Amino acid sequence: MAAMTIRNLDDEVRDALRVQAAERGRSMEAEVRAILTAAVAGRRQSRNALMDLYWASRDDVEFDLPPREAARDAIDFSGAEFG
Repeated sequence: MAAMTIRNLDDEVRDALRVQAAERGRSMEAEVRAILTAAVAGRRQSRNALMDLYWASRDDVEFDLPPREAARDAIDFSGAEFG
């Protein structure tokens, strides 16, 4: 796990984080972790949504998928000896 130091954080922001963390029953460190995790996850979801919108709006894109191969026969272990 990584450790991080945040310098030059306004006192008002620190105080607001302390209050928000207390309201949610978490430490300030846990609150900041939750905020950062949610921010990154939201960005990832937004990026995926934008890609979906882009590709859904493209009528000129087609993908040629290779044909499926026949399924292989299952391996018969009935006569095998393990030991």
